[in-house]
Amino acid sequence: MVVTLLGTGTSSGVPLIGCSCEVCRSLDYRDKRLRVSVHIFIEEKSFVIDTGPDFRQQILREGINQLDAVLFTHQHKDHTAGLDDVRAFNFLQQRDMPVYGRAQVLEQLRREFEYAFAEFRYPGIPRLQLHEIHNEPFSIEGVEFVPIDVLHHKLPVFGFRVGDFAYLTDVNHIPESEYAKLQNLDTLVLGALQHEPHISHFNLREALEVVEILKPQHAYFTHISHKMGRHALIEPTLPNHVKLGYDGLKIYV
Repeated sequence: MVVTLLGTGTSSGVPLIGCSCEVCRSLDYRDKRLRVSVHIFIEEKSFVIDTGPDFRQQILREGINQLDAVLFTHQHKDHTAGLDDVRAFNFLQQRDMPVYGRAQVLEQLRREFEYAFAEFRYPGIPRLQLHEIHNEPFSIEGVEFVPIDVLHHKLPVFGFRVGDFAYLTDVNHIPESEYAKLQNLDTLVLGALQHEPHISHFNLREALEVVEILKPQHAYFTHISHKMGRHALIEPTLPNHVKLGYDGLKIYV
């Protein structure tokens, strides 16, 4: 399995115009963080979790020309806004794009992309095939996904486990009932927003505590805001098996 971190950043609390913080001024490519998303290539199948506003840029950057399905963690705009751009894969693959999410997510997609579900659809719009998922394992193209039911403040969010890899973003609480699904991991990618406490995200200290509990072989932090600071300054402070993720990082699981 090859996991590519398409984006490791966030819109939350980040000045987008005129920012002069040390992260914005950094020349380190690891500090250039697009909105969070991940690509999984396994058994010759290609999957993306979340399609944020930077989805098209990320796909072009990584040269991804096959996409078998899209999975959504939750319905916030910074995770769904780029869905329209799957139309390119509709054209290349000559089929509808399977899209997986909980009921609330699919309802939000129907509202945001109403034109894609209209009775009379304009030629060239994205063709989407929606699949509702629940907190139980499911398979896509023979690949099993195990949902992890977590909370983003009070909003239910799905993380996903595939084999020995798990991805949890936009989370500040993991119910004890879900910890069993996260045992014996090779690699965990986990959201860690900043140093200070936050109402709906783990901060760095809390994310490290989760890693200590789950004990994956390797852990990478994602959904990183500018408030975390520069990659080169933060990563040396972390345990040896824990790293900050960065856009374009490839992880072989």
